[in-house]
Amino acid sequence: MDVFHTTSRKRETYEVRIEASLLWECALGIAAITNTRLIDTFEKPKESWDKLMRSLSEPLIGDLKYAEKNNTWKSLLLLLHQKEFRDLSEFIMFLDGLEDKRLRFICIPYIGMKFQELRTHASEGDESSRNRLKKQTEDNPFFPDYIEFICTTNVHDLRNHLKSVMTGWYKEVIIPHKETLSQILERDKQSKEKMSGNLKSEALVEWATGGITYLPEPRVHTVLLIPQSIYRPWNVEGDVEGVKVFYYPVANESIYPDDKDMPSYFLVQKHKALGDEARLRMVKLLKGSDRTLQEITNELNMGKSTVHHHLKILRSARLVETLDGKYRLKENAVQSLSNELMQYLAED
Repeated sequence: MDVFHTTSRKRETYEVRIEASLLWECALGIAAITNTRLIDTFEKPKESWDKLMRSLSEPLIGDLKYAEKNNTWKSLLLLLHQKEFRDLSEFIMFLDGLEDKRLRFICIPYIGMKFQELRTHASEGDESSRNRLKKQTEDNPFFPDYIEFICTTNVHDLRNHLKSVMTGWYKEVIIPHKETLSQILERDKQSKEKMSGNLKSEALVEWATGGITYLPEPRVHTVLLIPQSIYRPWNVEGDVEGVKVFYYPVANESIYPDDKDMPSYFLVQKHKALGDEARLRMVKLLKGSDRTLQEITNELNMGKSTVHHHLKILRSARLVETLDGKYRLKENAVQSLSNELMQYLAED
């Protein structure tokens, strides 16, 4: 059936902003070292994380254990979105100046405008609102417990913990590499800003994140791109009022600016991911149809934990994604691999 269009209005999209700061790197470092589920898939080998942990002071190790138990890295990220902080001392002053209810409110995850009233009441101690928020976020692996913690913990203790863990990580992990990290983040920010003049918003997001397709959605007017090196190769997604956030992995070129032959990070990761018999079998299996973890386990006659490990590697290389509880092969990513390789080989 033909449709007669009475308007020439184009589909609205979002604007893209790019920010870079060592404070984001600090909070994401705390998130990374306390994420035991993913730590063996990060670019930095687990042995390096173990070595780093052994080098930390006892007070900081205690703070990190508390952060791992209660996911307080989420609080740090939400707080960092409240304004553009120039340095750590300004962030600490901001924390000290927050009223208790306001601190709780900020630390409760934003899950949509229609739930803002529940978020307010929960921050004020209303148990019914807290339980409704937990119900709304039950599909998230940690939100319900995190919301319970934020709404019921002693605010004075929470404030002191956030100040302590942020200060400890910044002084012990960030400062020794401050100049190098600052240069990496700024180079990547500048490269994305330069490319923003050549790409539309959605294409820019996909290019910066290494393949995430983010389509416009209601009430989201801005996408905030934040470069990070500590969580490579993963993107970390977040939501604040009216803003979708991608803490994306910095490009190889930003880390090694003088190496003109440095290949794209995801080009390397894709070939690494496919350089294993078990993972190639999974790719072939998923080429036929989407499968659950249990279906893949049964089909390949392998242990579930082993299959899950291989799937995490395929996901981190952007070759596999999850949808409705099933794993799906990103066929475009596989098909474009030879073209990406030839493009790299052809570069002067």
